[in-house]
Amino acid sequence: MKFMKLGSRPDTFYSSEAVRSVSSEVSSDLIIQVKGTRYLLHKFPLLSKCLCLQRLCSESPESSQHQIVQLPDFPGGVEAFELCAKFCYGITITLSAYNIVSARCAAEYLQMIEDVEKGNLIYKLEVFFNSCILHGWKDSIITLQSTKAYPLWSEDLEITSRCIEAIASKVLSHPSKVSLSHSYSRRVRDDVSCNGTESQRHKPTSKGWWAEDIAELSIDLYWRTMIAVKSGGKIPSNLIGESLKIYAARWLPNISREGNGNKQAASDSDSDSTNDTLSKHRLILESIVSLLPADKGTASCSFLLKLLKAANILNASSSSKVELARRVGLQLEEATVNDLLIPSFSDTNGTFYEVDLVMTILEQFMSQGQSPPTSPPRSKLGFQRRRSRSAENIDLDFQESRRSSSASHSSKLKVAKLVDGYLQEIAPDVNLPLSKFTALAESIPGFSRLDHDDLYRAIDIYLKAHPSLNKSERKRLCRPLDCKRLSVEACMHAAQNELLPLRVVVQVLFFEQARASMAGGKVTELPSNFKALLASHDIDPLRPTAPLSTTSSLRTDDQWSVSGLKSSKSKLSTLRMKMAEEDDLDENDFQSDGLGSRSSKFKDFRALPTRPKRMFSKLLSINRNPSQKN
Repeated sequence: MKFMKLGSRPDTFYSSEAVRSVSSEVSSDLIIQVKGTRYLLHKFPLLSKCLCLQRLCSESPESSQHQIVQLPDFPGGVEAFELCAKFCYGITITLSAYNIVSARCAAEYLQMIEDVEKGNLIYKLEVFFNSCILHGWKDSIITLQSTKAYPLWSEDLEITSRCIEAIASKVLSHPSKVSLSHSYSRRVRDDVSCNGTESQRHKPTSKGWWAEDIAELSIDLYWRTMIAVKSGGKIPSNLIGESLKIYAARWLPNISREGNGNKQAASDSDSDSTNDTLSKHRLILESIVSLLPADKGTASCSFLLKLLKAANILNASSSSKVELARRVGLQLEEATVNDLLIPSFSDTNGTFYEVDLVMTILEQFMSQGQSPPTSPPRSKLGFQRRRSRSAENIDLDFQESRRSSSASHSSKLKVAKLVDGYLQEIAPDVNLPLSKFTALAESIPGFSRLDHDDLYRAIDIYLKAHPSLNKSERKRLCRPLDCKRLSVEACMHAAQNELLPLRVVVQVLFFEQARASMAGGKVTELPSNFKALLASHDIDPLRPTAPLSTTSSLRTDDQWSVSGLKSSKSKLSTLRMKMAEEDDLDENDFQSDGLGSRSSKFKDFRALPTRPKRMFSKLLSINRNPSQKN
């Protein structure tokens, strides 16, 4: 740190009964009042350098012994005034980055200019400020921080703007050109080698060496500094994002649901202080959002979602929330389920998590137009131009298009997995409306889910947490579920799940039977008890039907626990019970629509091959009684 000493006389100021005086053979003739402190001084040394005191003494009446001068609103207080007074007496003073702002403001107040005396204090301070303070990294930051106590004076004297320009220029230059190091290298230099030399002084630093130091600035000064840094155009966007992350970690609290409860308790005891703190944090967050670079990927998705959580808790502006949601949507494939669990503090929706925000993020992600094209885009002009190219160039263009579309397609696969995991986390919320659950589940395109096991898990959890759902609501809940894309373990679980609608259970059973038919070849007839069950609903199992589509890929390596469920022996009884339930719920429909309407409920039965699978026949044969076996 640089410093400057002025004057050569020893300090002779002393205090006596709350009065500050200076030792001198000449009696004092001037009383100066500065913020409750009285100074007994001499006119000659002060008036010879201070134009302000000359004017005030000429305007105020002279008493018999002392002339009294009041200095209201003196910048820097008694410390700054005493420093200027000692300069007038020629007493040694030390100036550094810590007190140069207060001294400069005080000298400006007293008008210690060159017109009064050559080499006056303002001139010396400006020389030291421009030649030493602004050339040092640490000195520039400390001086900029000290301007916070004198905002108006610092702006009028251009101290703030010159410090910001100096800091920005050092950030844009190589760290080796900075005369004083930053905090990181300063900590490294403190490790002195055994012979006493600072061996690490010139150790090269990272590209983001400046971020930690400027994170100590207040938000208004930090914002202006970052604007100056960004306008230079030399700092990569990812370093700007890292700097914002460091600043957010330094100043934004680690807010959680419990922390909000503490905040509410604190608001009851000291609401004014709490509101001020919340306003400060809200300003910090909104300023950070405004500084985010426009480029995608400059800030991690996890960091953006943390900002979104804080914005939700701090009740930030809607524009900040929308901007954060938009940025998260651009790189949603990087997120994790925990990142998306944004606590809700609204008294209106009653849900545990902010599902609407996640829905907004999903809409932004899906609006990017990432659907993989089947062929390279062609216009009329482009088509004629392609015709003149060689076949190799055409193939190269097509392969490039396929590669770019594959990346976007893979991101949708990741997001589909992410959404299904998120649905499992929010499904136990008893206050979660069915409409929001299904909207999230249906927001994912069909091709994005390679399997529906995770979606089925979420539906099963929701059904258990909401046992009061009626038949139509359960059907609506299961509408996004594709039974053809369930694994064997999921099918076994779903076939014994009494909470699922009957239609879903039947679809699961017969899709599994069709899968076994494709794998095993020869199958056996349906058991007599199952034929009777179908016949009771006017369904002919021997009627020719269209073959069942089995083009969907199926995963068989998923692990699914079916512990605690009913054994396969009770599968047929479960099906009968569900049919009875369906009969009771659809009694009115049967009376109005006739038998045809009832039979339509079993259209999934007709969609299977005429000869069912061997595995399912063996499973049902276990449930036959001795008379049926004979």
